[in-house]
Amino acid sequence: MKTIKYSLYFVLSAFVLFAFTACEPKELTEDDIFVQESELDAMLQEENPEGQYTIYELEDFLDRFMTEKGNYASDTCPYRDRSYDATHDLYLYSVDTIPTNGPGIYIRGRITTDDYAGNFYKSMVIQRVVGGKQQNLRISVDLGSSHGLYQMGQEILIRCNGLAVGRYANQPQLCVPSYNNNIYAMNASQKVGWCPGRIQGSIFRRVTKMIGTPDRSKIQYDTLTLATLYTEIKRIPNADATDMAALRKMDGRLVVLKDVHFNGKYDDNGTITNCVVGHPDSVGGANVFAPSTQNIGYPQSRYLQDQGTGTIMCSNSEYAKFAYYYLPGADKTGIANCVNFEGTVTGILGWYLDKASTLASNKLTGTEWSVTPRGIPGFGIPDIQMYFQGDTDSPWVPKEYDPNDK
Repeated sequence: MKTIKYSLYFVLSAFVLFAFTACEPKELTEDDIFVQESELDAMLQEENPEGQYTIYELEDFLDRFMTEKGNYASDTCPYRDRSYDATHDLYLYSVDTIPTNGPGIYIRGRITTDDYAGNFYKSMVIQRVVGGKQQNLRISVDLGSSHGLYQMGQEILIRCNGLAVGRYANQPQLCVPSYNNNIYAMNASQKVGWCPGRIQGSIFRRVTKMIGTPDRSKIQYDTLTLATLYTEIKRIPNADATDMAALRKMDGRLVVLKDVHFNGKYDDNGTITNCVVGHPDSVGGANVFAPSTQNIGYPQSRYLQDQGTGTIMCSNSEYAKFAYYYLPGADKTGIANCVNFEGTVTGILGWYLDKASTLASNKLTGTEWSVTPRGIPGFGIPDIQMYFQGDTDSPWVPKEYDPNDK
């Protein structure tokens, strides 16, 4: 009996071991995650009806599928009120749905952003270099820590059928339609309505393929001074369809602005004023990158300036890991030393405008281009490189605001 008993234990143990082994997921290989360039055509032929598909360049994609009005404008269920300028027939917010059925509609591009430092939360920008020039597009994705999977330098291919393309505060992006019904928001009457929303994470993973492995060396940076930048784009654009189209095509461009410094100023509701020493929790003009907006969530900006009068905003999120860090040269005594720290600021170019009433005048005075860094030294990508009086042996060392440092 003992022999039978022990033999039974052995058989059962072997069965349980086999069952657990059989249930283990297959170890992923590189071929399971990444598609090689040589395999793309066969894959696309297989997943599309009758093998019909088009891979659009990013600007061609916007020209083909993004209209001025979009197809979500409605008298009974409109866009948010602040989106439309009747004087120039311009929409700062729009949504155009992309056909679900029919031939495959694809875009491809290399990821130029990183979300570790917090400035690109649930979003990314992709870049495609065409004829030596950048084409870029923002993508809104409801996926936390998305850059852990979709890393900077990774080229991706997105099947856009069933998604949408639109503008949020005049910035084009791949998205889905989203209806905001928060009646308790600040200026809620202006914000209730349709606008671009984030693509669900599971859907984005399903429609996105990674081409090859990440290669940051293939990302293109345009290095230039502010003076050169403003020969390529209008510093103060006209409020017309031509200039709006040009603004939108420049959005998302990856630039390196050289010979700039923080001048210690910010825009306080239309008035350019000096930053002050104060707790970023309660002082909106604190001399840090992004003091609190009391959870309203709009981007905070601080002025960059060249050696003359050229300026551009450096835009950051109040939720960035470095939001409460002093501006280069600023400290508990103020902003007097900011002018002594000069260098480069790298980031994503943008022109953000969320109030159509601003378009009423012919010239958009008081509006600003901005550059959004992907991080600072010690937090993500070190996009802000500043040196004391140009001495590379005296780099700016980031320091956080400390309420106990008197």
